Amino acid sequence: MPTVTDIFREMPNRFNASAAGDLNATVQFRLSGAGGGAWYVTIADGTLEVDEGELENPKAAIIMDANDFVAMSTGELNAMAAFMGGKIQVEGDLGTVMQMQSILGL
Repeated sequence: MPTVTDIFREMPNRFNASAAGDLNATVQFRLSGAGGGAWYVTIADGTLEVDEGELENPKAAIIMDANDFVAMSTGELNAMAAFMGGKIQVEGDLGTVMQMQSILGL
């Protein structure tokens, strides 16, 4: 089973630039529980960068448990079901978060 760190390190390799189109956005991830932490993803000019830490004024923030994040990233947890079930909270632009699903193949 991959760790949160493994998933974020792999994210640039899963990035679908054509799905991103002309999106320029930064999304903060705040993952609670064992193995969690703060990470942010910047999509700009057809590229994706991942950094650890907190960002001021991201376009959107995703708040969830680290174990649920791993399960969602590996296909064991459906992202929409997790959101509807309250396992994922979103602050900011929900549309950007929805677009992240297709960009990262979640």
